[in-house]
Order: sequence, then structure tokens, then C-alpha cells
Amino acid sequence: MSKMSSDLVRVALNGPTMGTRWSALFFAAAGYDPAPLRMALQAAVDEVDAQMSTWKSDSALMRINAAPTGEWMAVPDRLIDVLRLGVDIGRASGGAFDIGMGDAVTAWGFGPEAAAGDLIRAARERARVPAHGALEIGARHVRKIAPIVLDLNGIAKGYGVDRLAETLREHGVAAGLVGVDGEMRALGLRPDGQAWTIAVEAPDAGRRRLHSVLALEEAAVATSGDYRHWIEVQGRRLSHTMDPTRGTPLIASPASVTVVARTCAEADAWATALMVLGPERGADLARARGLDALFLLHNEGASPLRVAVGRLFPRPASDDGYRKDMTR
Repeated sequence: MSKMSSDLVRVALNGPTMGTRWSALFFAAAGYDPAPLRMALQAAVDEVDAQMSTWKSDSALMRINAAPTGEWMAVPDRLIDVLRLGVDIGRASGGAFDIGMGDAVTAWGFGPEAAAGDLIRAARERARVPAHGALEIGARHVRKIAPIVLDLNGIAKGYGVDRLAETLREHGVAAGLVGVDGEMRALGLRPDGQAWTIAVEAPDAGRRRLHSVLALEEAAVATSGDYRHWIEVQGRRLSHTMDPTRGTPLIASPASVTVVARTCAEADAWATALMVLGPERGADLARARGLDALFLLHNEGASPLRVAVGRLFPRPASDDGYRKDMTR
């Protein structure tokens, strides 16, 4: 016999991962012991971090980076899945999403080491082969067929969220909301039959504030932006998102791009790809791929302009400060 919503208690769990925090929210019967599930959730994201971190020299990803070109490497199944998805989205985005930007990420100081001028010059001058042309992926093995330095920061957190969702279901929790650092995935509905509500943050480096709210059921959302992780060079703020064609941070990009997709790994990767493509080419590609996407654009100190694709991003309830709405 199913429990009425009034019989359920709210359970909120969290823990450390990937330099930030994971979270899980769901409802359970009174007296539910969350300790086993908390341990399983922590183990799930720890596994992702251990395999895909560029901050851990012994991660499976870093072992691939250290391997000679042409040498097959045994790779854990979960890393294989993420590499394959990253390559597929890289190809589908025309190279806008590229998991082979690790040298540029490191050179510009967005990895464990400080920025270095000689590495920046090398990253800019390097003849680049996109990851979908530089990696050969087998059932359980990978080899580099061209020089490449892998970095999964544009997809690993999203995949971590998916692992949290899978772990909830493995433990009998069919409805809930899980996330890592703002990347979120909704399972089922709330006990009252309503969708889960998720805030879309305004791209404001100075403070955290709400831009809009999404209602999601069986979907995931991720945001890529230039307002949380950036460097300043000669008075100009540069995003942590790399331009695959130049080996440098994006120069002119949206303030943020939010994408809703089936899985959080897909949403994470596509948000990065659309940041690189920008609001015109990115909106066209999002429409062609059937993605729901929201581009928030810099607007000379005023509230951001917006370009929305799909049905999930309606006009804001208030037009306060919005000089132009380019919803399509």
C-alpha cells in the first residue's frame, strides 16, 4: 500500500566531491535509515572522481594522458562510457565540445597548476586534432591515435549526477532530486504529484541570485558560464571554457548557457558546446538537436539579454531590466 504524502519525511543528504558538494533530496517513510544510501552515494561520486579527475595523478584518465600514442590502455567501464559520450557530442557539435583541451586548461591555470606563459604559447600554437579524431575507443580499451591531453571537466560532474540518480534507484528510491555544484537531475515527481523545481542562476559574479525557475520531471539540467571560474588578463575577464580552435579561453561568449537533456552528462557537455558556439550558431544547433536551451547574454551592466530554444524557458515573470527578449 502506497504512503500518502503526509506520511513521508524529507531526507536531504550531501557530501564532498570534485572540489564541491553533491546533494540528494527525496521523501521516505518515517523511521527510514539513510546511512546505507549516503555511503552508496558517496562511493558513486568517489568512483567518478577517482577515474576522471585531472587533479589526481593516479586517476584512470591521467594514466591515459601519460600513455604513449598508439598504445592500447585498459580503461574502467564508466570512463569508457564518458569518453564515448564526449567523443559523440564532440562530433555532433562540430568540435565545439572537445575533451582534448587538457593542455590548454592546464596552461591557463584552470587545473592544479598556475598559469604558465610557455604552456600558453604551446597550447595556442599546437596543431589540434579533435578528440573524435584522436581517440580510438574499444569495448574496454582506449588508445590515442594522435597526440592529445584529455580533460573531462565539461562532462564529469554531469556524469556524477547521473551516478547519484542511478544509485537512488538501485536503493529503491524512485523519485528525488540529485546534484553536484548546480548540475541537477530530477527523478519522478514530488509526493504531491508536482514536478521538482530547480533554480536557474543569474550570471552574476558578485552574488548568487535567481534568474528563473524550471519544473522538471525525469530530466536533467546543467549550466555553463563565465561568471564563477575565470581569470583576468590585462583587465579583461576570460572564461574557463576553452575555444577548441584557438587553444585559449573564449573571448566573446554568452554569460551562461543552461541546457535541459535526458541525462546530466549530456546536459553538461551540450551546455559547454553551446557556450563555445554562441547564441546564433548555438541556438540553431540546439533547435536541430531538439534541446531546450537558455542563453543569457552580457548587456553592458544591465540585466542580461536572453535567447531561448524549446518550450521549457518562457519569458521571465517580470521584464525588469530586459531590454530585448529573443526567445525563439
